[in-house]
Amino acid sequence: MLIVHVHIHVKPEQIDAFQKAAIENARHSVKEPGVARFDVIQQADDPTRFLLLEVYRNLEATVKHKETAHYQAWAAQVTDMLAEPRTRVTYHNVFPADYGWYGATV
Repeated sequence: MLIVHVHIHVKPEQIDAFQKAAIENARHSVKEPGVARFDVIQQADDPTRFLLLEVYRNLEATVKHKETAHYQAWAAQVTDMLAEPRTRVTYHNVFPADYGWYGATV
């Protein structure tokens, strides 16, 4: 499992457009075989800040994700919406066990 948090700060006037584009990308991303989870989260106390919580089954899945038409379209579409460049932090799963990300109980 590879877990990626993508931190995004958008321009205030772009919140709705960004949210729409991010949801569209996420709808397609969760259909990828290598994606276990793909969440779009908006910060409660600052609606211009978003987090994409992406859970991939392996490193190869992250590479394949960036090759998809929906990711490339999203990246091109949101570039001018950003207040600053997005950042990402990668994590390795500790708990629950990897199978817990697939809906199994722990």
